[in-house]
Amino acid sequence: MTRPAAMRDLSRRARRSGESIGFVPTMGALHAGHLSLMDRARRENRRLAVSVFVNPLQFGPREDFTRYPRNDLSDVRLCRSSGSDWLFMPSVRSIYPPGFSTQVTPGPMGSMWEGAVRPGHFAGVLTVVLKLLEIVEPDTIYLGQKDAQQAALILRMVSDLELPVRVSVCPTVRERDGLALSSRNGYLAPEERRRARGLARGLRAGKQAVLRGARDARSIVGAARRVLRAEAKPDRLEYLALVDPRTFEPLPRLGGRALLIGAVRIGRTRLIDNVTLIASAKEP
Repeated sequence: MTRPAAMRDLSRRARRSGESIGFVPTMGALHAGHLSLMDRARRENRRLAVSVFVNPLQFGPREDFTRYPRNDLSDVRLCRSSGSDWLFMPSVRSIYPPGFSTQVTPGPMGSMWEGAVRPGHFAGVLTVVLKLLEIVEPDTIYLGQKDAQQAALILRMVSDLELPVRVSVCPTVRERDGLALSSRNGYLAPEERRRARGLARGLRAGKQAVLRGARDARSIVGAARRVLRAEAKPDRLEYLALVDPRTFEPLPRLGGRALLIGAVRIGRTRLIDNVTLIASAKEP
């Protein structure tokens, strides 16, 4: 299905029949991480809608829009086998018709971390998510924890604009060696793939430091950085920080729940990941 009007009509008919709708937005090149979101949405709703749309608005001028992996035939097969009721694959023109100029401003959180490295990225993300929500009209949208800052911004948008949708953020799906699944992993050459697992191992080292009693950000981030640099040997470490999971403000110390976030470049490939850290409730 490619026409927004057709997607909206199917959704509204289902809702009039009392059927709940779960929605998984994707940029295609589907993998097991996407399938886990579809499985969760399928279990929790009567209908499952999936979108495949490589959104040009969220790519910068020197980023990989034209190079971004696309495999429509495989995506169709995977959606069919996952039990998807509707696969929405709109054209760029149908989402952004001639003269389109309005964008969603993400606020202060959108200029931090990913937003600082990729200016304008989150305005593009929130704009397309808002458009997709208005087309699909789901009860619940399902997002992956790997893109934690993106998920936090979508939660903020839904709250601020009082959108009638629930946001479900689901656990990151990983390879056996810990590497978070991503469509961009396919860019990695074999030697780069071996190094890439060092990002997850570095974040895990930060988590181990917390389990050993570390609470200040310098100790936690330092433990993560040492392992990350030794194992990933990144061509560039873009950021590594302890942050509040709702605002993404940097934290000087772990006092409750936090995220340890990181972004690196391995060769030409950019990878992001995060882990949740929780201070013991028994501490004074």
